[in-house]
Amino acid sequence: MFVTPAYAQAAGAAPAGGINDILIQLMPILLLVVIFWFLIFRPQQKRLKAQQAMLSAIKRGDTVVTTGGIVGKVTKAVDGEDLEVEIATGVKVKLVRGMVADVRSKGEPVNDNKPA
Repeated sequence: MFVTPAYAQAAGAAPAGGINDILIQLMPILLLVVIFWFLIFRPQQKRLKAQQAMLSAIKRGDTVVTTGGIVGKVTKAVDGEDLEVEIATGVKVKLVRGMVADVRSKGEPVNDNKPA
């Protein structure tokens, strides 16, 4: 009695659905995932690779900066282990390789076999 014919037709019709509607609704989410990948995750992975390469390339004679801001010269470097760094004349400290923030200058390797 109070229902119009147009409303009755819309209420009685089967809902339109399917895979196309689902894909259209998921497109903005997928687009955001791709944007986040290229703007956040990918550059972070590149920085991590560069940091790991820098840490593995530290050798004796390099000047390094620790994460605490201490600058010193590497006196002993063994692959995969701690570093021995001289921070002042006669003052040597042992550092974990992962706590090196930057390698300021690459030193020439010291030749202990050279005659004096």
